[in-house]
Amino acid sequence: MVSSALTTAAIAAITPLMATAFSPQVQVARPSTTTLGASYLESLSETPGNVVPTQYKNYLDSLASAQAAPTAVAAPAAAAPVAAESTSSESTGFCHVPFEYFHFDNLASKGPRPVCDWGTPQDWSRKLADDGVFRAGTWYCSEGGWESPNGKGVTEVFYMVEGHGMLGDSDGTKHFFGPGDMVIIPKGHTGRWDVNTPIHKVWAVNAHENVEESGPIIRVQVDHYKDFSPACLSDTSANDPLYGNTGSVASASNTFYDVGPTKVGVWTSESGCFEVASGVRQWFHMLEGTMFITDSSDGTSKRCVAGDTVMLPAGWSGYVDVVEPTKKVFTVAL
Repeated sequence: MVSSALTTAAIAAITPLMATAFSPQVQVARPSTTTLGASYLESLSETPGNVVPTQYKNYLDSLASAQAAPTAVAAPAAAAPVAAESTSSESTGFCHVPFEYFHFDNLASKGPRPVCDWGTPQDWSRKLADDGVFRAGTWYCSEGGWESPNGKGVTEVFYMVEGHGMLGDSDGTKHFFGPGDMVIIPKGHTGRWDVNTPIHKVWAVNAHENVEESGPIIRVQVDHYKDFSPACLSDTSANDPLYGNTGSVASASNTFYDVGPTKVGVWTSESGCFEVASGVRQWFHMLEGTMFITDSSDGTSKRCVAGDTVMLPAGWSGYVDVVEPTKKVFTVAL
């Protein structure tokens, strides 16, 4: 009887410990890069309206929920690549892709960077289009840092989808950027790259002949999404930087970089339709709204929404139908 009582007491004492030992551990959720991006934009915002565009954020959130963010050593999973949509060979050849085209599973690994001084940065990329001078695509890179002592051979412009980083000038000046920022690296720039959290960007480069920047130091320029607000834009309906004249359709823009043959800015438009007789060669990335681009040579029309990227060749002609008020960032290569 005593032995039985001792056994019962021992079991009673051990049971809570066993329950604790085998109970599921609490998992701490790691914020997605999309969440970090929204927080970054909100920290920059000075007014309630200057945060990540709702349509764009919702779109990225849906992608983030579909898959976990890739790690620094992850390899893209096998997936059917999304093809670029372009007009026929007889047309002027504009190119349009949805954001799925730049999904991580559709990127090609370039492996670890050969030179770095911290981290283990690895690159993934995918090209969109290339006419020999003006080209575009996407780039993903994991954490790490490296020096860039050789002068950059092109002027690069990129829009940050996710991640945080820093570009340094040759005198040590630092330029930090995050989701929603537009970054310009002029031809001839030397300095430093630091990828602080994995970066995903969409880019366009202009391989112009000469270094156009003046002054002894060529500097990076960062323009934040909060600077794309209506208060920073000017009515350019009669002198539109992309289409010449938008007629009765109200458009506004802010060209924040205009050096040599490269022009960069943000463009907005109210609903309406206008014709383009001979447009400039341009790349743009949709942030808000819905619009259709229609090629006049063959009638091909593409619906453009938040997250889409488009390239139009020099002299392109057609129609722009803005269904919902639209905002996009752009690069012009003259």
